[in-house]
Amino acid sequence: MPETDTSPAPRRALGISVENLRKSFGSTEVLKGISLEVKPGEIFVMMGPSGSGKSVFLKHLAGLEIPTEGKVRIDDINVADDRERPKVRLALVFQAGALFNSLSVFDNLALYPREHRLYDRKTIKEKVEKALAMLSLSDAAEKIPAELSGGMKKRVAIARALVMEPDLLLYDEPTSELDPIMAATISEIIADLREEFGVTSLVVSHDRDLAMTIGDRVGIMQEGELLAIDTPAGIRQMDDPRIKEFLNPAIDLKNPRFKRSA
Repeated sequence: MPETDTSPAPRRALGISVENLRKSFGSTEVLKGISLEVKPGEIFVMMGPSGSGKSVFLKHLAGLEIPTEGKVRIDDINVADDRERPKVRLALVFQAGALFNSLSVFDNLALYPREHRLYDRKTIKEKVEKALAMLSLSDAAEKIPAELSGGMKKRVAIARALVMEPDLLLYDEPTSELDPIMAATISEIIADLREEFGVTSLVVSHDRDLAMTIGDRVGIMQEGELLAIDTPAGIRQMDDPRIKEFLNPAIDLKNPRFKRSA
């Protein structure tokens, strides 16, 4: 009899289509008609200053927010549809990690597949150990998040996402609150995971070094509007003063942006 193939289904890079995405909270419009396409297998970085709507945009891709208007489709699936969204194998790496301090690193990674009974105990153990090894975290398996550095917490959050074996990885400010060396390390990890698995990666960040180094394409948001999309080289050459100011802000002590009231 021929052997049965028990290997997991191969990953397949997913494309993203966003059409006229608008989101309002009360009278405040946070997203103002965002439209874009993310190609399967690319690293797309969405940049912009704090408060520009980047994280709200990312939550729509993950199905955590419902659009006021417009559509978000991943692999031609409407992610706002609760019946369709489970067909998309995606994972979100939260900005603060969203780790459970009452659980060990190992149990943080194993929690979701255990709760949803995705695999048997042995398979879960194998998948968790593999993800920890990939991120050089095997020695931290029995530690709790409070015992970890900021960089290690970021790596644990990424390892937890890998246990899901996603076709799409979403990152929310993955290098925030990290020193320059660890920020560079996390950027390298994101690029390496794309190379190894071919997974589509969308990164929300205001880290210029990350965007201009690992991004295949970069989008710039400001006040809920999408100003531009281009390659890193193309973004650098743009004449829009808003983009220039964001990428290379000048420090003017004689005329500061923030002035204290008298």
